[in-house]
Amino acid sequence: MNLHAIRAIYRFEMARTFRTLMESIVSPVLSTSLYFVVFGAAIGGRMGEVDGVSYGAFIIPGLIMLSLLSESISNASFGIYMPKWAGTIYELLSAPVSAMEIVIGYVGAAATKSLMLGTLILVTARFFVPYGIQHPFWMLCFLVLTALTFSLFGFIIGLWADSFQRLQLVPLMVVTPLTFLGGAFYSINMLPPVWQKIALFNPVVYLISGFRWSFYGISDVNVGVSAAAILGFLVLCLAVVWWIFRTGWKLKA
Repeated sequence: MNLHAIRAIYRFEMARTFRTLMESIVSPVLSTSLYFVVFGAAIGGRMGEVDGVSYGAFIIPGLIMLSLLSESISNASFGIYMPKWAGTIYELLSAPVSAMEIVIGYVGAAATKSLMLGTLILVTARFFVPYGIQHPFWMLCFLVLTALTFSLFGFIIGLWADSFQRLQLVPLMVVTPLTFLGGAFYSINMLPPVWQKIALFNPVVYLISGFRWSFYGISDVNVGVSAAAILGFLVLCLAVVWWIFRTGWKLKA
């Protein structure tokens, strides 16, 4: 394995993040802080508790997931789309660098940025509401798996997109609505029975439910099912990336 190539791609992507620190890190943290102010303080004071947890603390896992999903997709898709747009991806493809090394470099950098952001939001939440983490190991596992999986998903979107507008199509039209409807701000058990069954078709429900279980030991679906869902999507993304590099789809046109 060409570790020098992986390191070069990784360092280049991380350097781009620190050049745009306000947009990459500070802005998402400030936006999430506003959610804590509005939902946690203003609305949470009137909501009471949800499943024995104060509303302000209840929404923390959902808000972290909301930022983690969007930033993982955005970082990875933009990172690989720019070489496509500039035409420098052909130099990368002709270099002695394998597809696996390219994916590790770009996806690793995107996942690292997302994990940094998730950690900062977790620390920031402490200033607004007290919370505990019952299963810190599993919390870290869900955090890392989600960052890796959706960075891979974003990498696929970046390869698929043929314009800057298309980069935002899936995150804005698909991922964000699914996250808001996936129990980020409420338990799906609060919904009418019919809508509870419909909500189970939303894959984000399983991510947020498993992540919330790692905090408070409560979940809308079985935590084993949540783990299986994220692992299944990770395997699917890996298969799609393998197929893209094998066939050259959207790469060699």
